[in-house]
Amino acid sequence: MFELLPPPPADPLWDLSAEFGTDTRPERLNLVLGVYRDHTGVTPVMAAVREAEIRLAERSASKEYRGLSGNAAFNRAMLSMVLGGAGTAGRAAAVQTVAGTGALRLLADLVRRTRPGATVWISDPAYVNHRPILEAAGLTVRTYSWLDAEGCSDTAGMLRDLQDARRDDVVLLQGCCHNPSGVELSFEAWEALAELAEHNGWVPFIDLAYHGLGDGLEADLRATRMLAMRVPEMLIAVSCSKNFGLYSDRTGCAVVLGPSGQALRHAETSLQNIARTLYSMPPEHGAAVVTTILEDEGLRATWRSELDVMRGRITANRADLVAHLDGLGCAGQARPLARQKGMFSTLPLTPDQMRELREEFAIYGTASGRINIAGISAHRIPYLARGIAAVLGTMDRVRTVQSAVS
Repeated sequence: MFELLPPPPADPLWDLSAEFGTDTRPERLNLVLGVYRDHTGVTPVMAAVREAEIRLAERSASKEYRGLSGNAAFNRAMLSMVLGGAGTAGRAAAVQTVAGTGALRLLADLVRRTRPGATVWISDPAYVNHRPILEAAGLTVRTYSWLDAEGCSDTAGMLRDLQDARRDDVVLLQGCCHNPSGVELSFEAWEALAELAEHNGWVPFIDLAYHGLGDGLEADLRATRMLAMRVPEMLIAVSCSKNFGLYSDRTGCAVVLGPSGQALRHAETSLQNIARTLYSMPPEHGAAVVTTILEDEGLRATWRSELDVMRGRITANRADLVAHLDGLGCAGQARPLARQKGMFSTLPLTPDQMRELREEFAIYGTASGRINIAGISAHRIPYLARGIAAVLGTMDRVRTVQSAVS
């Protein structure tokens, strides 16, 4: 049986990580996978998470099944956090999922069931797993513009492309901290998208994986909440991996907004049925941790403070990298980086230059130029900047100028 399988495509991120694992150079840097690391290079367990786990262990609750929708208290907490409650009471339902990836797949399957002829529009570039998830659900995928020639947001191109999105179509948008580019839409652009969705009738599908790591939790959720107030139907995939540090606990939820209670009940039951055929029920531990944090005022305050510290370190890393590149003669190339937000930045390098960066300097990023700015210790940023400058060919020019001055 297995010998009849065609050669499967490799996963570019995990292949690079495997290559990094065999690299013995002491200066090596792994900036491939999207995990937060502190100044020591460790992905920490947040203090609020640790305290919540202690409380759960002391409580020793039953390990009985929670049901197809998962932890109901977690689902309520997610709705409250994401939507803020204003104007969406009675219009939203949530189902716990196997992380944000599971939420994307469940909602993609829901689209396939309810709108079998729909096209789902994704950004170009997009998160590497968006297209495979959507196509695995049997959906047609098209792209809309995201970046202009200068590496900035191409709002005009995006709105022009999405004029072709039909009434039965779905438009997948990252709610904040775009992966892989780090480029954000202005709030005015989000309002223009809402107007277009209202006029043309397509459904927004929001991917929320990095809220709290861009401009702060409330600011990062502002666009999602505005859309929820303006459109009759919306889909939201929520991940707790990054902002709670629950990567391996696979915690997330799928949110649907609809025009009536009956429509919501049908959508929720459909999501339960889809989950039943994929994995039956989601894991409980991470959901219980998040619920414990969000339902306790003290733990919630601790978590928010820790999240702000993480966001501050990411912002400082990016600013430090830009400053070092400026000093190495790369001011023009660094300018787009300064405007990016969230865990990822896209370097102004070609796939060949990214390969050179990996082979010559042991700096690992994706072929598209994406690096995890949240995964580097501050003291390694000068080395990263020198490697980028060398690949760009600016190091020799800097040395020439320095020699002339001296």
